[in-house]
Amino acid sequence: MSRTAAILLAAGSSRRMDGTVADKVLAPLAGKPVFAHSAAAFYRSGVVDTFIVTYRDQAQMIELSGYAPTPTLFVPGGAERQDSVAAALAELPDDVGYVFIHDCARPLVRVEQLVALHKIVRREDAVVLAHRVTDTIKEHRGEGRLRTLDRKHLWAMETPQVFSRKLICRAYAAVAERGLTITDDAAAVELLKHPIALLENPHPNPKLTTPADLPYLEFLLAAQD
Repeated sequence: MSRTAAILLAAGSSRRMDGTVADKVLAPLAGKPVFAHSAAAFYRSGVVDTFIVTYRDQAQMIELSGYAPTPTLFVPGGAERQDSVAAALAELPDDVGYVFIHDCARPLVRVEQLVALHKIVRREDAVVLAHRVTDTIKEHRGEGRLRTLDRKHLWAMETPQVFSRKLICRAYAAVAERGLTITDDAAAVELLKHPIALLENPHPNPKLTTPADLPYLEFLLAAQD
């Protein structure tokens, strides 16, 4: 049976934290680093056989290693998110058939979601954790002209995003060949016109992006208990 890998992305620059913390994935959250919450959820889920963590520099790698599941392969990240993912994909063991890709700045991922995603990817080859858009979204078309988008068709992408290894490697090869910039992994798979399943997330799963997000994440974690 094919094994399953988790790529845990931790190599981001934390630019939008405005210097309040040196590294957002190592920022303290409910008594442990932000990174540790995601790593623990993946470990507890029991669906992942091998872990790959992308890191920014040697000092960060040493700190992350104290919270990463054992064994973990550490891979240097790239200048952009997609570069880090591509570097991690290149290091996957040969017997890995499925791959979770997760931004560790989203510390609220739940064990039951990981189990559900793992079940779906074995049937569909591509699945993304997502939530429905509830705001009214308008497209600005220039010269003050707006167009209202039908929100019943709109979903906000989250992570983890999970794929068959063959599919996501082909997708990232297409991104590289075309010299494209993407902001999530589903965008790479879209290039191949492959269907992508959605797992609706009824729980908040925000990304730590600015200093104001930390107290909100603390509140959400306390509410889970």
